[in-house]
Amino acid sequence: MPTHQATSVPSDNVVAAIKETQRNIWTSGDYAAVANLTDSTQPDHLLRLVSIEPGQRIIDVATGSGNVALRAAKAGAEVIGLDLTPALLDKAQQRADDWGVQVDWRVGDAEALPYDNDTFDRVLSALGVIFAPRHTVAAGELVRVCKPGGVIGLVNWTPEGQVGQLLQIMSHYLPAPPSFASPPVAWGDESHVRELFTPYSIDVDFHRGVSPIQFPSAEDYVSFMESNYGPTISARARLLAEGQWETCRAEIIDLMKRLNIATDGTMHVDAEYLVVIATKNR
Repeated sequence: MPTHQATSVPSDNVVAAIKETQRNIWTSGDYAAVANLTDSTQPDHLLRLVSIEPGQRIIDVATGSGNVALRAAKAGAEVIGLDLTPALLDKAQQRADDWGVQVDWRVGDAEALPYDNDTFDRVLSALGVIFAPRHTVAAGELVRVCKPGGVIGLVNWTPEGQVGQLLQIMSHYLPAPPSFASPPVAWGDESHVRELFTPYSIDVDFHRGVSPIQFPSAEDYVSFMESNYGPTISARARLLAEGQWETCRAEIIDLMKRLNIATDGTMHVDAEYLVVIATKNR
C-alpha cells in the first residue's frame, strides 16, 4: 500500500480550513453512539498493552467521547483528553460524571499539541489521530510529548478492514483531498506507521483485533451510520445534492452483506483494527 506522504507544503490558511471542516463533520450526528459500537473491545485492548498504572501522566489525543481517557482515569492515571471538537468534549464530560472520574478535557490539535517535550508517560489515541491530515506532523507531535521510556499506543482502522473499506467506498464519490493530506486508513498499514516513526528513536510493535458490529440488518447499519457518523453524514449531504448517494449507499450495503458472518438473518461484521505500540527509547 502506498504511504501517501505529503507532496506539498500547504499554507496555514489551507490547513486551518481543513480543520474547520473536520470540526463541523465531527460535530454533526452523534459520535458517542458510533464510538459505543467499539467501546467493549478497543479501549481495553489498548490499555492492556500499554500497562496503565496509578499516577501516570497520560494524554488521549483526539479523544472523541472519551472511551480511552475514561478507562485510564478509572485506573488511577492523571489524564488529559484532547480533541479538536468542543462538542465531543461536552459529551465526554457528561460520561466522566457518570463514571465518577476526573479527566482534564482540553480543546486542541493533534498536529500542534500544547505541551512541552517529554511530558507524558503514555500518549494514546483510538481512532482519533488517524484523521489528522498530515501524518508526519501528527506522528512527530506524539513522539515529542512522550517521555523517554514512555509508550505511544494507537488504535487504527486497517485499510482492508470493514471501516477501511467503508471509507474507501465513500472516497470514490468525493473530491480528492489535498496532496498534503494522507488518508486515515494509512495509519492501519504497518509499513506506513514504521515509516512515520523511522526518524525517531522508537521501537514499534503491532497487534490486531476486531470489533464486532451487530445490527438487525445491513440496511439498519447504514441507516444508523448516515444518521450518526460524521463522515457518512457529510458524504450523504454532498452526494444527495449530486444525485449519487443512493448508488454509494447501495455499495455500502453490499459491502456489509459480503462481510456478514451471521447465520441467523441478522448482521454481524468483525471490523479489523491495528494496535500500534511504540516505545520511546531512553
